[in-house]
Amino acid sequence: METLAHPDRAGLRIEAVIAALDHPVRLRVVRTLAAARTELTCQQILPDMTKSSASHHWRVLRENGVVTQRREGRYLYQSLRRDDLDARFPGVLDAIVGHRTPFSCPPEKPPISAY
Repeated sequence: METLAHPDRAGLRIEAVIAALDHPVRLRVVRTLAAARTELTCQQILPDMTKSSASHHWRVLRENGVVTQRREGRYLYQSLRRDDLDARFPGVLDAIVGHRTPFSCPPEKPPISAY
């Protein structure tokens, strides 16, 4: 089992965490991991994304301290660093994970009378 390098808790920076989450795919990853409350494989989280695109998003999230990754055989497991993020920035992760923007929710259909 191989664990990849991650910043330690003291090395987490709020601006890096927020920048890492400033992309719809990465925000979706974090929301998925938060809801799962366990580690998931890359394919479980982003099954339809190309490997190169997914790798980019994983690297950004890992290097900025949002997720932890460990390799076991040919699988790469992701988990949210909730304890570390909550210790360093209390309430921030809950605010981000719980917040829904118009762009992250499916658009509502207008009433039939609007046609």
